[in-house]
Amino acid sequence: MLISEALAQASTAKPGGPDFSFLIMIGLLFVVMYFFMIRPQQKRAKDHRALVANLKRNDKVLTTGGIIGKVTRAGEGNEIEVEIAKEVKITIDRNAVQTVLNRTPGGTPGASAANDGDNKPTNPLKRLFGGR
Repeated sequence: MLISEALAQASTAKPGGPDFSFLIMIGLLFVVMYFFMIRPQQKRAKDHRALVANLKRNDKVLTTGGIIGKVTRAGEGNEIEVEIAKEVKITIDRNAVQTVLNRTPGGTPGASAANDGDNKPTNPLKRLFGGR
């Protein structure tokens, strides 16, 4: 009796060929992952490369290590000199700069370029969905 039940269950396959809904679901999962994970990360990396390339003298910067200082020398190389206290200068890699704190969009010291003059931090969800 057990063998006949197993054969009956095996013969209940749908006629008409294979079911591709699983492959469609996997494809949709990759599309969602691209738009919510990969694309925003690529945009942040592109923005950081532009920020590092446009470092100028007298920009107030925050490094990834938490050091705040003023750029005193920013040449064509990969190193910049940052003054962290009066007459105390350190040389760091350009890529260690996380943000520029005091620069307007025109490039002069003043308000932050990241939040266009207002001192409120930007909400990442608002940036993601087009709000301000």
